[in-house]
Amino acid sequence: MELILASTSPRRKELLQQIGVKFTQLSIDINEDVAANESSEEYVLRLAKEKAAAGFAQLSPLQQHHTVVLAADTTVVASGQILAKPESLQHSKTILTALSGKTHTVMTAIGVHSADISQQQVVKTQVTFRTLSDSEIEAYWATGEPQDKAGSYGIQGLAAIFVKSINGSYSNVVGLPLCETAELLKQFEIPLWQDQ
Repeated sequence: MELILASTSPRRKELLQQIGVKFTQLSIDINEDVAANESSEEYVLRLAKEKAAAGFAQLSPLQQHHTVVLAADTTVVASGQILAKPESLQHSKTILTALSGKTHTVMTAIGVHSADISQQQVVKTQVTFRTLSDSEIEAYWATGEPQDKAGSYGIQGLAAIFVKSINGSYSNVVGLPLCETAELLKQFEIPLWQDQ
């Protein structure tokens, strides 16, 4: 079976490469608005499923017979609220102020889609931030790093200094929980580093 990652995220690409998986990337475009009365867990599960299905639908019938599509969606949740990607400095300030000095949840749903199976799973990690000052938040925004990140930060980048503690999967916070992804890919007979 061949693997396609339905994402152009450089972070997800690096994480999959880290575990020795051979894959190609595919760009997909779906509506990522939250549906009415949708919980954060339902939201990420639905997006992972829709992204994987959208990637699979782009394949030819011949490709579909021997291809598995992997997709993921990561969201940051604080006090029950989904914290999306920031649209402006002010929005980023609101988000990071809400995370400052508190613990929040990072949820990533992974979805796989093949000719026979569609499967999803959610992984949750608790992240605690130290207290952030307004000037730090403004300086962080000026770096450009938070502008395309759920929750307005990237743990693998400059925002690492904001993180006091983490309970759960680190790679999940980056964007792809590797332990669970590897277990899922094994079910589809996608070889990892130890199989090659």
